[in-house]
Amino acid sequence: MSSPGRTERLILDGVLTAEEAAATVAGILAAQRSDGAIPWFRGHHLDPWDHTEAAMALDAAGEHEAAERAYAWLARHQNPDGSWYAAYADKPEGVDTAEPQDASRESNFVAYVAVGVWHHYLATGDDPFLDRMWPTVYAAIEFVLALQQPGGEIGWKREADGTAVADALLTGSSSIHQALRCALAIAEHREEPQPDWELAAGALGHAIRRHPERFLDKSRYSMDWYYPVLGGALSGAEAKARIDGRWEEFVVPGLGVRCVLPNPWVTGGESCELALALWAVGESDRALEVLRSITHLRAENGMYWTGYVFEDEAVWPVEQTTWTAGSLLLAVAALGGDEATGAVFGAQSLPSGLEPDCCGVPGA
Repeated sequence: MSSPGRTERLILDGVLTAEEAAATVAGILAAQRSDGAIPWFRGHHLDPWDHTEAAMALDAAGEHEAAERAYAWLARHQNPDGSWYAAYADKPEGVDTAEPQDASRESNFVAYVAVGVWHHYLATGDDPFLDRMWPTVYAAIEFVLALQQPGGEIGWKREADGTAVADALLTGSSSIHQALRCALAIAEHREEPQPDWELAAGALGHAIRRHPERFLDKSRYSMDWYYPVLGGALSGAEAKARIDGRWEEFVVPGLGVRCVLPNPWVTGGESCELALALWAVGESDRALEVLRSITHLRAENGMYWTGYVFEDEAVWPVEQTTWTAGSLLLAVAALGGDEATGAVFGAQSLPSGLEPDCCGVPGA
């Protein structure tokens, strides 16, 4: 088990003790394969976004070697076009292959490596790591920006046959906005300016803030509610107004955050991400309230159930995912003052890109 001494930074009153945090970290480590891959849970698939989220949680807990192995897995299995597949089959120990279960390539899944790599660097100060991962981040961002539309939004994915899907998701594009800003921070640190990325980030942020019509309508999903805040496109009074505007629709007092309306189903991942968004806009008290409300999802082994159907008083699905545990640890780390986690989720701490003079994407 991970030592409680390494998780003292993850203590949060009413949410985690050091011993409880150590058990949660140990659960993620137990799911990580020897090749570095982190599936949802052993025997299930992995995807590059959730794999990265779990790796970030390991860094927040001081498990830097394990996190670095997770990023090395991504570097080894990146496709020649800079992407990763949407899902990979879990493999037995000792088998370092990446067999796709879903050969489409989702833009926000691909972009998220930049968030994880910058987070790892901020947690460790490891410049050789950043040097090794820069080609991986660069190729991933270039793949993603090839899907940017004239209005600034990012197309959802490329199908397995390479066909580009131009339809854009607000949640996915908001996640990409965060990733672009982290990629720009890496580029600035390396003194390798990327002006095209700055323009792309500015145009994307503008689309998120001012042009909801450019995205598919997924307003039933809580992620579309808070992700423009979590991804940093909205901040200050505008962000707080967005959160307040639908709070009563999505937040179930004492239980957590609904995943999708009108379903009586709260989920740990969405609850923890909302807590991160609240922290980012200075609402730490409400963030703590949300995190305390999902302690009922904690299992005896220290991991967290994905969700709970409150009308039936039943855990569903019956699974304990590494990314749910990871999102909880990251939210606790941010509230606890962890500098690396605060830097990647804090709206003021990353490059913002260049706001376009018009609504188009220069050069698109």
